[in-house]
Amino acid sequence: MPAFDLPLEELKRYQGSSPRPSDFDTYWDAALVELDHHDAQVRFEPNATLRADHVECFDLWFTGLGGAKVYAKYVRPKSAESAPPVAAVLKFHGYSAASPDWADLIGYASAGIAIAALDCRGQGGKSEDVGGVQGTTLRGHIIRGLEDPDPTKLMYRSIFTDTALLARIVMGFDEIDAGRVGAFGGSQGGALALACGALEPRIKRVASVFPFLCDYRRIWEMDLAKQAFEELSYFLRWFDPRHERVEEIFTKLGYIDIQNLTPRIKGEVLMFTGLMDQVCPPSSQFAAYNKIQSKKEMKLYPDYGHEAIPQERDITFNFLAEL
Repeated sequence: MPAFDLPLEELKRYQGSSPRPSDFDTYWDAALVELDHHDAQVRFEPNATLRADHVECFDLWFTGLGGAKVYAKYVRPKSAESAPPVAAVLKFHGYSAASPDWADLIGYASAGIAIAALDCRGQGGKSEDVGGVQGTTLRGHIIRGLEDPDPTKLMYRSIFTDTALLARIVMGFDEIDAGRVGAFGGSQGGALALACGALEPRIKRVASVFPFLCDYRRIWEMDLAKQAFEELSYFLRWFDPRHERVEEIFTKLGYIDIQNLTPRIKGEVLMFTGLMDQVCPPSSQFAAYNKIQSKKEMKLYPDYGHEAIPQERDITFNFLAEL
């Protein structure tokens, strides 16, 4: 088959080329302690957009770390409040996008599974980036905070903790069985599903489709710092034109590199990878996958890139419906 990345046998052994900060675990342990003491100020209100008698839709708002107002759509089976606790899944969207339309969420609720779909800060939905302006702040989210001496200012730290906070909130609802919660998404959403599973160890199942935000230096070395990763190229051109700080820069990005989080995952993982993906190349995805220590499976699509993958949504649904 055509190939532009490592041979498959090498991909199966590949451990990533980006450096890992020496205090990585301390960094994320501190973030989780911060969540433990955080008042999320949760509120949710009925949403009547969808005409469907068998489900209930809600606008869910909570306050994330740093004071940002974060939004998610929440849909549950209509009988959930009076029935035994049900399973739940968390859905995360791709870079620049937003949570899906309500109609795209009711399949899970129709199967008796509650679903919450997050809007990422500053992207296409309602969640805010509290960096000083209202509205979208899209582009530059990977490098947001990279020049700040405090690595806790990295924007994806806030987005990753939003996923864990959403999981905690949903797990705390009376109608939800906290022992039967999963997470899924594609591209950025695939990365966030993995991050959620890493930061909330009660997540039982994770389905991740060609995850973004993995092995940043590998992306750059392959000359693929384009499209969604273009800001990496801009940052180096602007702030390190002679590459005198490359090791420092990629080490700092290591705090928000999914491959460094995946060893924390306790739940079962199902990943989908197209071997012709030139947005999130296979090696970057394998860097994250190969570090997962829990039960896992990767479904490979040799001729597919960063695009819709046949039967993926059905396979994912069945995988999560087993919750």
